[in-house]
Amino acid sequence: MAKKRIYEVAKEVGVDNKVVVQKAKELGFDVKNHMSSIDDAQVAKLKGSFQNSAPAEKNNKIKISVSSIRKNEKKQEDNAGSKKPRRRNNKRRQNNDRNRKNRNDRDHSANSGSGKPKAATLLQQFKQKQRAEEGQLNRQAQKAKKEYHEQLKHPKKEQPVNNKKKTNKESNNKKSEEVGKKVIGPKILKPSPARLKKNQPSTNEKPAVKVSIPEPPKEEKRNNGRGKNIGKPGHKGKNQFFNNHSEHSDRSERKRRKNKKRQQEQKPKKQITKRKERPLPETLVYEKGMNAQDIGKLIHREPAEIVKKLFMLGVMTNQNQSLDKDTIELLAAEYGINAKQKVHEDISDIDTLYNKRMEASKKSKNQVKRPPVVTIMGHVDHGKTTLLDRLRHTHVSAHEAGGITQKIGAYQVRLDDRLITFLDTPGHAAFSNMRARGAEITDIVVLVVAADDGVMPQTVEAIDHAKSANVPIIVAINKMDKPGANPQHVTEELMKYNLIPEDYGGDTIFVNISAKTGQNVDDLLQMILLQADVMELKANPTEMAIGTVIEARLSRGRGPVADVLIQQGTLNIGDPIVVGDTFGRVRTMTNDRGRQVKKATPSEPVEITGLNDVPESADKLVEFKDEKTARSVGEARAQQALQKSRENVQHVTLDNLFDTMKKENMKEVDIVLKADVQGSVEALRQSLEKIEVEGVRVNIIHSGVGAINESDVTLAGASNAFIIGFNVRPTATAKSQAETEGVDIRLYSIIYKAIDDVTAAMKGMLESTYEEKVIGNLTVRETWKVSKVGTIAGSFVDKGLVKNDAKIRVIRDGIVKYDGEIASLKRFKDDVKEVKQGNDCGLTIKDYNDIKVGDEFEVYEMQQVEPK
Repeated sequence: MAKKRIYEVAKEVGVDNKVVVQKAKELGFDVKNHMSSIDDAQVAKLKGSFQNSAPAEKNNKIKISVSSIRKNEKKQEDNAGSKKPRRRNNKRRQNNDRNRKNRNDRDHSANSGSGKPKAATLLQQFKQKQRAEEGQLNRQAQKAKKEYHEQLKHPKKEQPVNNKKKTNKESNNKKSEEVGKKVIGPKILKPSPARLKKNQPSTNEKPAVKVSIPEPPKEEKRNNGRGKNIGKPGHKGKNQFFNNHSEHSDRSERKRRKNKKRQQEQKPKKQITKRKERPLPETLVYEKGMNAQDIGKLIHREPAEIVKKLFMLGVMTNQNQSLDKDTIELLAAEYGINAKQKVHEDISDIDTLYNKRMEASKKSKNQVKRPPVVTIMGHVDHGKTTLLDRLRHTHVSAHEAGGITQKIGAYQVRLDDRLITFLDTPGHAAFSNMRARGAEITDIVVLVVAADDGVMPQTVEAIDHAKSANVPIIVAINKMDKPGANPQHVTEELMKYNLIPEDYGGDTIFVNISAKTGQNVDDLLQMILLQADVMELKANPTEMAIGTVIEARLSRGRGPVADVLIQQGTLNIGDPIVVGDTFGRVRTMTNDRGRQVKKATPSEPVEITGLNDVPESADKLVEFKDEKTARSVGEARAQQALQKSRENVQHVTLDNLFDTMKKENMKEVDIVLKADVQGSVEALRQSLEKIEVEGVRVNIIHSGVGAINESDVTLAGASNAFIIGFNVRPTATAKSQAETEGVDIRLYSIIYKAIDDVTAAMKGMLESTYEEKVIGNLTVRETWKVSKVGTIAGSFVDKGLVKNDAKIRVIRDGIVKYDGEIASLKRFKDDVKEVKQGNDCGLTIKDYNDIKVGDEFEVYEMQQVEPK
């Protein structure tokens, strides 16, 4: 069944779309607007409702326009339906269709013979009806105008939303009633609000015909905000009033509520919370140069409060200005707390760190017993090496067949499930070198003396070394298997050096052994363990490791290799370490039997690899927590060592003794004394020890008979002492070594002269003597006088050389004319320090210009002469 739309039916019957829509609703059709569709039966019924009134409706549509209607009001009417230009064209097209139809009807009526009287009747009826409707419309317009004014004066209260909404049926009924009132008659437009406000209608003109004034449209904002401006105050737009109040008021209300809500949300944040008063610390640990902000963080106070405190104390400052030590302490006193300056620890000083860890380990509660570290010393051919071999082979034969697999700087011997560590460095030089660098790692010294030979010079030196290091001595009288052995004689000789046996009421252990046959070797080890028990040697294996390097070398396949002795803590594979001026991470560890180990405990010697360079003997080993710190410490120490290597090490001499005592606050003057006979040694020793200088005393660290040898020089260098020789001379090797190491050797033949020199040196009264030494002769060949410079002497060096800082004499005809200093020395155009024999030069003499051709110059310098 075909359907038609409302506007097509309206076009066929010649009636406005709205009228047709209203009529269709009255007939009960389900239509909403002119685009709604209806079937043929409904079309026929709808057309039938317009047949009776069709002749009258053809020309009864009179449009009355009001000229005073505003432009925006026209737009409002246009938005209610379709656009105005299109509607005007549609109406014009409809009018043309009507006129054409009327002409056809008139032609048809004329042809049928009933035209003119019928048309006149219809015109008369239309005029009567129009006059009646005009009066009715005027009355309705006046009534609507009055209601509109009342509505403006007394606006109604806003109704609830539920009251606004009505059902579709009620709205349809209301619309149908309104449409029913204006089915017949002209289209009424809304009058101008401005004209209504002025209330000045024209009396001559007819008032605008109006059916009713509708309420303000209740349109909501649609099309996603793309609609036109609706009702802003001060603008001429539609929907200026919505339920008798403006859109601006709603927007302001929403904005006010939103701001209020935001204020309520932000109110807790903006509210300033009071800082909780935190207690002041007991001690302010400060650093020099801190400001008020830094101090405020430490004592839990505001910087402004601290600035105020300082202001009240008379110190003008701000929050960012650095404060000195006195100001910080004054501020701490004002708050009633103690002030302590923070001390920055230099992590590159591993010697201090080594000592701190050693002291901390001694105070620790985790200490356990550790093996003793023993060094064997004695005279040559007294059996030191034989004893070491006996201990070493006994140890190996008991545990490893085939002999020693690898020899390192130390090894361990096991006896009764206890270990003893022996240092494989019995030489005096190595022992002295380690002591010179502060490596006090030996716990016990075993002094080996041959029973058939007795006390020899190197035996005495070994005793002096041990006593200087404050290490207990165990005497091993060796070669007891020989027929001429006389241990009693050896004991009597050693008693002269305060080594008294326990049998005679002393505290020195004596053991008669035979290193060759192994006689009483185990007894010697038992005595060593007994001495270790008396000393109560303990260590803490739970802390980070510290130790000392025994030997170090560069291996072709493994790189730097160091033999170290762990003294405290435990060293593990992978630990970052600093050894002297080197650093690295422990890569491998090998014990004295050549086995790979993963950790090394106290008093255990191991060979380690992984260092970046070869350390020196007696270097300290310190473990760190991370490799980064170890690297930084090692690099810093390497830089410091480079700086120190550029400075000459100055040993103590008689000439600088007083200054050295001042600088280092020395309490003792160490001297190595050598003489030709024992009587001279004793006499000179007693005389030197009787020298009385306030706060200083003489300490003879070694005295002996014979020439000054290498051991004396080594001992003096290790102890920072000087050597006095009486009627003796140093050997060639010792003299060369003394010059290399900077050890001062003084030789005397008169006792009181040596005593006077030492006394004068201790009192700082030793005067140096100088003598003149001619170093060059010159002849003047030409002279030039230059303003602001003086007379320049062009000279030739006949003999020797001339230096720019030397002194010069001007000799003319064998007579000294002037004695002064060289002001400048040049070779061609360049300043030089010296000019040698056979070369020309130019020079000027300070404060002397009377130089003539043929004068002779004698260049000399003052050289210091050592007192004899």
